[in-house]
Amino acid sequence: MSDREQWRRAAGCESTSCAEVRRDGDDVLIRSSLAPAQMVRLTDEEWRVFRAGVAAGDFDERSARAE
Repeated sequence: MSDREQWRRAAGCESTSCAEVRRDGDDVLIRSSLAPAQMVRLTDEEWRVFRAGVAAGDFDERSARAE
């Protein structure tokens, strides 16, 4: 399987600047298509919480909160 086949992008990504994800065992790797050598590794639990936050709008600029 090629590197390109392992990484997934959102279906709505229509440019060369996209977030990409792939599984690596129990972990999830995230990278930018513009800097593919730089990755963030998340545990399955971190990935689950991150996805829930995205779905809830926690990262939207309009809902940004001071920590």
